Amino acid sequence: MISAEILAVLAEWLPANDDPARPLISLATVSPTGVPDSRGVLLTDYDERGFTFHTDAASRKARDLAANPVAAFSIAWPELFLQLSVQGSVEQVSPADAASAYAARSRYLQLLAWLNTAEFTALPLPERQSRWAAFDAAHPEGTLLAPPGWAGYRLRPHRLTFWRGVPLAASQRTEYTQDAATGDWSVGILPG
Repeated sequence: MISAEILAVLAEWLPANDDPARPLISLATVSPTGVPDSRGVLLTDYDERGFTFHTDAASRKARDLAANPVAAFSIAWPELFLQLSVQGSVEQVSPADAASAYAARSRYLQLLAWLNTAEFTALPLPERQSRWAAFDAAHPEGTLLAPPGWAGYRLRPHRLTFWRGVPLAASQRTEYTQDAATGDWSVGILPG
């Protein structure tokens, strides 16, 4: 569980879970053969259990997580001189939690979850646009349920690093690390 102290810092840095503008994180996974991979993913939400994100269960990241259920992500706000890095273990969320997250997504992201296939993306742009419009029209707002391959994952952190840059001074990292045996969190201040 994430401590109340860390949750308070996260609440200062991240938008509220009900804010429709979700932050884009750079999620890193490890392939079955040990090769790291990184890509942008929307952070769905966070709470004392960890950070959740959603994807297609047939995606490369889902295959990586099935083989190696660990991940890391970072998010940066260069204009604010801030960066958050998180590392931990990953578990799949319940189908009910994944369906609830899907229902809270924007209309665009709901449609994308259905249409973002290799076959669809290979079509010429005008055909993709017309098929998108037809699918949208055939499924009025509020009628789409999560597609069968929709999956959610929770990253349970064991390390969180809050980097804060300071113009005209040295930057600083505040790092929280969880003891694997006790579950207790320690905090340290590191050079930037």
